[in-house]
Amino acid sequence: MAQTKLTLRLDADLISRAKASAAKQGKSLSQIVADYFAALVGSPRRPRRKRPDRDALPPNTRHLCGLLEGEMLDRSAYLRHLEEKHR
Repeated sequence: MAQTKLTLRLDADLISRAKASAAKQGKSLSQIVADYFAALVGSPRRPRRKRPDRDALPPNTRHLCGLLEGEMLDRSAYLRHLEEKHR
């Protein structure tokens, strides 16, 4: 894949912090930006895993499907639940 140069105008402090973060990860800042862009647009290098066909799953697994779907609870909602449960 051919690479092209891209010029970005960003705050100097942001660039310094981003370079430090990239170094901690053992990556270049260019690689960090490329990874972000790939995640943003859906990179062909990282194809999304296809969800298995529900009917092809074993019965016990199929029974559990959907239990974790829907709205995720935040910490405050969980604490409220515990308070009500243990009154």
